Amino acid sequence: QAQMVESGGGSVQTGDSLRLSCEASGRTLSGFGVGWFRQAPGKERTIVAAISETGGETYYVDSVKGRFAISRDNAKDTVYLQMNNLKPEDTAIYYCAAGSYVNVVAGSEPYIASWGQGTQVTVSS
Repeated sequence: QAQMVESGGGSVQTGDSLRLSCEASGRTLSGFGVGWFRQAPGKERTIVAAISETGGETYYVDSVKGRFAISRDNAKDTVYLQMNNLKPEDTAIYYCAAGSYVNVVAGSEPYIASWGQGTQVTVSS
């Protein structure tokens, strides 16, 4: 079964940057919208950012606008989340999912692959 693979997390200080990477094991991301989600301890998993199939449209939750940037490299079949000016409230496990752009933005399945292990982002003050 295809599964999403996230990487690039780490432990950083407030104001630092990280770049997360998302791939799909066993599937191509080509032709699908991709979203980054995060889940903090004791909270639900929520959408953070999404990019359309062509990369022409992007979506960001208000709390990350101006700080995070989602992009895709179709040649590498990878989607990235550049996170700048990180804050302690960004601490969470970050996951990615792929499907139709509308569904991804809405956080609605079905997705093309199962959830991966995620990548931990910890921001200390």
